[in-house]
Amino acid sequence: MIRCRSMLRSELDTVLDWAAAEGWNPGLDDADAFWAADPEGFFVAEEDGTPVAAISVVRHDEDYAFLGLYICRPSHRGQGAGLSLWQHAMAHAGKRIVGLDGVPAQQDNYARSGFRPEGKTVRHVGSLAPLSAGDIRRASDRDIPVLVALEAKASGRLKPAYMRAWFAGAHGRQTFVQYVDDMPTGAVTIRRCREGAKIGPLIAPDRTSAMALLGAAAAYTPGPLSIDVPGGAEGFGEMLRREGFEPSFETARMYAGGTVAPGIAPPVLFAVTSLELG
Repeated sequence: MIRCRSMLRSELDTVLDWAAAEGWNPGLDDADAFWAADPEGFFVAEEDGTPVAAISVVRHDEDYAFLGLYICRPSHRGQGAGLSLWQHAMAHAGKRIVGLDGVPAQQDNYARSGFRPEGKTVRHVGSLAPLSAGDIRRASDRDIPVLVALEAKASGRLKPAYMRAWFAGAHGRQTFVQYVDDMPTGAVTIRRCREGAKIGPLIAPDRTSAMALLGAAAAYTPGPLSIDVPGGAEGFGEMLRREGFEPSFETARMYAGGTVAPGIAPPVLFAVTSLELG
């Protein structure tokens, strides 16, 4: 008998291990920031007391939620556990717009549930020589409110709890801020992962500034960088490819119940924060 219920905080660590086994390469310090976004937005399906599937539907504000971490254990695929959990978790969104980043193999399934593609995200993987710039420094606690607003302007949606936790940093996650005339104009977060590191968000007024921020972040940790470039920043993807980065895979940004438009003026979102929570 499958039973769907809210996830315990300790179970999120297990689910991120599942994600690692699927090749998703989560960040080493993702769990606390994910949980802070909406502790009620994580769910599991269990059989005989053992979790067999997981999903998150995190409510970022009164109008917007994001679906991710949708994983069913191989032993229970095709048996209805994932679908039951999906239906259970979607109720948490209420009447909010719900976004997700869907891999090609699942996009038809999401479409049958009412999700429409509104763009794409392409992961680029490579390395960049560290750079130093006098106008870029590590973020401090006093920067967090401005960074939350900066990300919201670029992405088109305020995600206060998630971004406050994300920008607060952790042992393996650090944010760098670019200042012009004592005003923050861009930012980048880098987080260490099971393999290499991921960049996101990357927010800047232009592509040149985005590359400078990326170079500052590259000094934080060795290893390959993964950067999820949204469809509105294709020119930045071209710059990355000239630097030796290679496209790895792409997802479709899909929405049910409405559309979230990214910013159309600086700052620009050059890399999304995560494919799990948007």
